[in-house]
Amino acid sequence: MEKIKMQTPLVEMDGDEMTRILWQMIKDELLLPFVDLNTEYYDLGLVHRNETNDQVTVDAANATKKYGVAVKCATITPNAARVKEYDLKEMYKSPNGTIRAMLDGTVFRAPIVVKGIEPCVRNWKKPITLARHAYGDVYKNTEMKIPGPGKVELVYTAQDGTETRELVQEFKGPGIAQGMHNLNNSIESFARSCFSFALDTKQDLWFATKDTISKKYDHTFKDIFQEIFDAEYKEKFEAAGITYFYTLIDDAVARVMKAEGGFIWACKNYDGDVMSDMVSSAFGSLAMMTSVLVSPHGYYEYEAAHGTVQRHYYKHLKGEETSTNSVATIFAWTGALRKRGELDGNKELMEFADKLEKATIETIESGRMTKDLALITSIENPVVLNSREFIQEIRKTLEA
Repeated sequence: MEKIKMQTPLVEMDGDEMTRILWQMIKDELLLPFVDLNTEYYDLGLVHRNETNDQVTVDAANATKKYGVAVKCATITPNAARVKEYDLKEMYKSPNGTIRAMLDGTVFRAPIVVKGIEPCVRNWKKPITLARHAYGDVYKNTEMKIPGPGKVELVYTAQDGTETRELVQEFKGPGIAQGMHNLNNSIESFARSCFSFALDTKQDLWFATKDTISKKYDHTFKDIFQEIFDAEYKEKFEAAGITYFYTLIDDAVARVMKAEGGFIWACKNYDGDVMSDMVSSAFGSLAMMTSVLVSPHGYYEYEAAHGTVQRHYYKHLKGEETSTNSVATIFAWTGALRKRGELDGNKELMEFADKLEKATIETIESGRMTKDLALITSIENPVVLNSREFIQEIRKTLEA
């Protein structure tokens, strides 16, 4: 069989631990036999990030700007334990945070729904799409350990040298402090991405912050969303028969649990991080969620919404068998290949991405799946496969 050709490269960002192992398996079994894969490769594994002082992450983001489409493996965001484990030069920031800041835009995450995996929340009948702001907040923070008594202030120095000060805290003893920021133009991009995506998919849009407590920071998000909606989208929403709804984040959480789904829930960066994991897990598994960063400049970065599956990786290193779910990583590849095909007018590549997704879902619905799904499926007597066997079964379905 002649392999499908690709005109333009897509940016390939390799990652860490068990997802890195799955990455290679997916390429070997599901992609390279069928596609003449054309990628510009960047190793975002923690070892190489350390060797390059994290320049490789910046290079990968710049390459995404050049080619327009990227696919990313899950990566480690180091904490103190990881600094020691990998003998790092410093505690590097989240690579996702760096890439999102450089590309701007919004992360849209939606559960991959299959028959036989029912949501934990009984009334959820349709997917809930999480729209996560992709810039700033805790991911671009500055932190400080306060050694003892003293004063911490926020200071803004204008270009003319005038200063504005706000007291953070008069410390009586040791503590911690953190400074966060966001940018109005990034929030505006976030709002427009959400409103446009809602119109494209004909879904209601919810947005939630904590503006009652954060009267300047979160309230700015609320105000920008409302101003843009009223000026640019209100009539379009009415014509499409969909609604925009704002509420507090705690109220949104309560309402989501009682809803039936079928809407987009827009969240600030951290809220979106946490809530997308909650929604995906409640729909079945963290490994059953698509994630794409959509930039208003026309850049797309596809990834799995979950982490590097550290526990399975340590088992793998000991030579023990693992049954790690690779669905979200497969769908990251299919999303990127489909978008590359769409931008290049490559129908064959788009059709291949559709077929691979269909083969993945059909494999699970036929009762062949990884352990995490077998524990929650309503399919009787499922066949539990190890990490490689599951990918090989998908290949059999794809070839059929």
